[in-house]
Order: sequence, then C-alpha cells, then structure tokens
Amino acid sequence: MLELGLKVFVSYLVGSVNGALLVGQLYGGVDIRKVGSGNAGGTNALRTQGKLFALLVMVVDVGKGILPAMFLPSMDIAGVGIDSAVTREWLLYGCAAATIFGHCYPVWHEFAGGKGAATALGALTVVAPVVLVPALLTWFVALLIVGYVGLATVLATAAIPLYLLFTVGSLATNLIMFTTAVAVFIAFTHRSNLRRLISGNWTPDIRFCLLRRSR
Repeated sequence: MLELGLKVFVSYLVGSVNGALLVGQLYGGVDIRKVGSGNAGGTNALRTQGKLFALLVMVVDVGKGILPAMFLPSMDIAGVGIDSAVTREWLLYGCAAATIFGHCYPVWHEFAGGKGAATALGALTVVAPVVLVPALLTWFVALLIVGYVGLATVLATAAIPLYLLFTVGSLATNLIMFTTAVAVFIAFTHRSNLRRLISGNWTPDIRFCLLRRSR
C-alpha cells in the first residue's frame, strides 16, 4: 500500500503544477484567475491572453497528465519497491485520477485550479489512447453545433465510456468504470458552465456555429 499511496500522492503534486499560472509567471506575473471567467484553465487563457499563451498552457497541462500515468505505475522506487498486491491497472487509474484532481484543486495554488479537461486528455492518452479519436470527434462536432467549449468538453468525456461500452463492453469493465468517473468529475467541474447554458446566460465561444446561425 506504500507504493500506491506514494505514487498517487506524487501524481497529485504533479497535477497541482498549474499550466496557466506557471505560464502566467513567465509572462510577467499574469494571474488569469483574476481575469475573464476567473478559471485557471486553457479556455480562459485563450479568451484573455491569446493563442500563444493558451498553447503553452495546453502543453503543460496535457504533458503533466501524460507523465505520471506513463512512468509511475511501473517505476521501481528505491525503498518502496513493487507491491504485488496492487495491480498495475488500478495503479495506473489511481495515478491518472490523482493528476486530474490535482489540476482542479492544486495544493501549490490555494486549491484553485482549472477544470481538468486538458490534463484528462493527457492521462487518457496513456490509459486508453483508443478513445481519443471518438472523444475529439465528439468535441469538434459539439463545438461546431453549439459553439460552447464547456458543453463540448462535457459531451466529449461522456462519449468515452459510451464508446467503450458499445465497442468492447465487458472486456473493459474497469476502464469503463474509470472513464465514467472521469466524465462525472469533468461534468462537476464544468457545473457553472452548464448552469449558464440552462439559464440562457451564455454566448458562443466561436463565431461560426450552427446554433448561433439559427438564432
């Protein structure tokens, strides 16, 4: 259990390195939690600081989702070793989940982080790369229809366990459980976006979307 606890904790600390706030320091101390929507994530970075800033944020946030999931589960740490009672599969899921949680509630930044989408994308690149194409396709189609990044992100993550259910079913029960938990968590972190949609108090994030044209 020492291995499980240590690697999950390290994954959380890596996830707590917030890309938007790190890049903001390189840009002269910009704190995007004080501008725009106040969210320390890629979408707010794009809206308030521009494309290059947002690109750098994405590199950090996706990268930190990849690294713990890719290296920690199989790493033999001196003095800790490999615990035979802990399956590598569930250790992988634990590290991935901890990284995503760390991004949203970072210990380094007063537990005020982003909404987890970019870091989840990075983690899923390692955990289940097969889901990336359907997830990204769902995201692009949803964005073109409604023009709202938050809703597109929620729908894309929700599509992942559904895709797995209909393609591999019982052969990937654990993976379906993990991706379902991720989808629920991403929906939770985007709850303010969903409330704005329900209330009608929102504007599309892109200029050319079908819903905007139909208004």
